[in-house]
Formats: sequence, C-alpha cells, structure tokens
Amino acid sequence: MKRHVALTLGLMAVLSLIVTACGGAATTAAPAALPYQGVTVNVLTFTGPQIAEPLQRHGPEFEKATGAHINVATVPFSDLYQKALTDFSTGTNSYDVIVFDPQWMGDYVAGGYLEDLTDRVKANKDLQWDDVGAFFRDFSATYQGKTYTIPLDGDFQMVYYRSDLIKTPPETWDDFIALAKEYQGKDLNGDSKPDYGTCIAMKRSAQSYWMVSSIASAFLQSQGTGQGGFFTTDNLQPLYGPNEGFGAALDVYKTLSTLGPPDQLNLDVGDTRGLFTSGRCALSIDWGDIGPLAVDPATSKVQDKVGAVILPGSKKVLDRASGKLVDCDAKTCPYATNGVNHAPFAAFGGWSGAINKNSKANVKDAAFAFLAYVSAPAQSNVDVTIGKTGFNPYRLSQFKSRDAWLKSGMSEKATADYLGAIEASLNSPNMVLDLRIPQNAYYQGTVLDTAIAQFLAGEIDKDATMKQISDGWNKKTDELGRDKQLAAYKATLGVTK
Repeated sequence: MKRHVALTLGLMAVLSLIVTACGGAATTAAPAALPYQGVTVNVLTFTGPQIAEPLQRHGPEFEKATGAHINVATVPFSDLYQKALTDFSTGTNSYDVIVFDPQWMGDYVAGGYLEDLTDRVKANKDLQWDDVGAFFRDFSATYQGKTYTIPLDGDFQMVYYRSDLIKTPPETWDDFIALAKEYQGKDLNGDSKPDYGTCIAMKRSAQSYWMVSSIASAFLQSQGTGQGGFFTTDNLQPLYGPNEGFGAALDVYKTLSTLGPPDQLNLDVGDTRGLFTSGRCALSIDWGDIGPLAVDPATSKVQDKVGAVILPGSKKVLDRASGKLVDCDAKTCPYATNGVNHAPFAAFGGWSGAINKNSKANVKDAAFAFLAYVSAPAQSNVDVTIGKTGFNPYRLSQFKSRDAWLKSGMSEKATADYLGAIEASLNSPNMVLDLRIPQNAYYQGTVLDTAIAQFLAGEIDKDATMKQISDGWNKKTDELGRDKQLAAYKATLGVTK
C-alpha cells in the first residue's frame, strides 16, 4: 500500500481542541503525528543559486508540514552527471533525490537506479499532472513509456532584445548579427562606457554546446521534429559534421564571439544575465530566466525594456543528401514563416527531480511528496516568476493565468512577449528535441563542448572542428552499438508537443 500522502500546507494541524461532553471543558490533544517525522531526504543538484534556491526555501516549509528534513547538496554542473551516476552505480546511495538534466535519464534508467513514478503521479491529485505541459510530461518526465521524473522547470532557448533600442527583432541569424554589430561598442545604459551588441554564455563545460545548437538547428532541421536535428535517421550519421549547414552555424557562432564582452569565452549564464539586466547588452540567447530577472527593481536597469522572440531562423537549410545549403521553399522548408525556417531548440528540457530506486521505502515516499509539493501549482506558479529560482514556465496554468506574472512586476506587454516566445517554441511543428540517447553527456558535454571551445579559441579551424565532432560521435556510436543508438534516437523523436 502506498504510504505517500497528498500535501498542502494547510492539510495538517499539529494541535486540535476537543470539547468534551462532560462539563464542556476544552482540552488540548496530543500533537498529530507527522507522516515523515524523523525521515531525512538527501537531494543533489547543481551549485546555483538557481535550482537549489527553491529546493532550499521550500524544504523548511515541507518539514514543518510533514516532519521530513530536506538536505540539499550541490556540485558544479560539470560534475553533476558523474557525481550522481557514481553514487548510484557504486551502491553508495548518499542521495535519495537528484534534480538534474532529464536528458541523462536513459543512462540512469538503464542502470536500474531510478524509481518508476508512473503510479504515483497518477494517484497524486495535488500534483495536477495534466496541468504539466504535454512536452514536459513526455520529454522531461518519461522514458520508454514510464514516468521517472517530476518536472520542476521548462527550458527553451530564445532571444532577448532591448525593446527600447530594437523595434524589429531579428528573424534570421543574419539579422541577429547585423543588430549586434550596430550596437557593439555603444553606451546602452547611460554610464558613458561602451557596451555590447550581444552577451552569450560561451564558457567551456557550461553552456557553449547548447548555444551553438540553438544556432545550428535552423540550418539542420526543416522537416519537423521527427526529422531530428543531430543525426540522420537512417544510419545515425552526425549532422554536426562536414557539411555546409553546420559550417554556416559555426561561422555565425564565431562572429558572435567577437560581438560581445572581451571575456565572452569565459562567461557563464549567470554572468551574461547580469550583464543584460544591468543594461549592457542589446541582445542575448538564453533560457527563460532573463524575463523574470529583468523586472527585479533591486538589480535590473531594463524594466519594461526587454522583448523576447523565438530563436532566429535561416532562409537556407541543409540538403542532407548533398551536404549543401539550399534555399527554403515549400518542399525544403514546409514550416517556414516568411521564407524563414525556424527550428526552436528545447535545450536541456527543464530541470526535473528523480528518486533513487534503492532508497528506503519511507524515504522514497517522503521524496516523492517533496517533489510533488515543489512542483504543485501553489508553489511553482509563483516560483517561475522569480528570477533567482532558475525555474521557467512548464505548466498550462502558468501560461493561461497572468496574474502571478503581473504581480511579480512584469508589465502586460513584457508578459505577452515573454510567454509568447515560449509558446511559439512549444507549438512549433519544427521544434528540435535535445539529444537524449545513452551517453548523450559524452556526445555533447565532452566531444562537442571540447571542439567548440577549441574552435572559438582559434586552436582549430572550422573544417577541423566539424571533422573532430563527427569522428568523436561516430566512434562513440560504434562503441555503444550503432543499431542500438539509432533505435534510441528514433524513439526520442516520436515525442511531440
């Protein structure tokens, strides 16, 4: 019998008054037993404060209501995948919950390390599972038909721009470059110092490989989500290899590396967000975080000066048979808008919580109850409006009701732009799903990240970069089994909005 309980803060009272029939005297009953009194749940996530902050903030609330103590441990993002995998695979089991990149789910599921949550999510009414967007239920939470995670966040890359400066946001990457060139070196925040056309997180072992994919996707995928943006679907040949489409994306990325702060190659998203909200950047590529951060009066100088749009596209796309770029037309780009192929990139997929299958039963119950509590609309619909959480919209109610956004300080127009850019990405039939095949962390976080860092640093040229990525991906694919990896890749492309 399941021992987890549906939670709300007001569900449990620790004291109750009982009026006795004799004499009408009121007596105080003993405190009600809390369901997880004495249970400690150890949670692992990355060093924030983003993502860790709401877990740490909601932990004491949850403990007061249930008795369970929530202990949140953090490690740098570059260490998170291996830290959790090593802990689980060696049987150390120091952690009961991991809040992580759902792309990695396959490796943890295959090892037998994650608890199947399918029945739990169906039974928990407070979680309001149907309110979680279909994409996040299918991609961030589900693997091979079973639910293994609770989404806490929704992630799409999009473009932010200074709406007080830029009246027509970029449709193509050529437009983006032209605007970045126009504002590079100009004073954008009135402090008489030169500022930047664009601020993009290009730091190695941080965000760079997602950023280059946000650009490459427009050139590499044009036939819809099922076509895939990383490999061919016939023999799993890398699209991130020697071809004109990926070559064009590398050219764009290299150009943008020169149209920002002088230390842009060492900047993480926390750095670029701070630069943007301080008014120093005309453009940026990021997840949903800049929207809420821009309205914070304590830190932002760009309140009501920020627009958001779907990622720019391209008027030329890769012909996979020839490796050449071809013009967009009704056949090559059936989902194009104004002749532009947009391929919004679902980078990362959204931070999600999973439970260690080998934790004790009562700990797993408490862990699920905690994740359900954090994800429930009462908590998450506010958390997604607070920039410091790192949580971005992922529930239908977070798009339908704008009250929480307006209460946070975001204007009607800013709210419409922000949510509209995310919805345009979610609703695109040409959305590019992030890579979720076994050992995707090696493909992206090791091979791709290393080559891109070397390319930006001038250590290798464009042709060598494309060959190094393609060779590295093919080697790993052959090592793991091409047929097996192809089947896994095709299975993930069956996920639609």
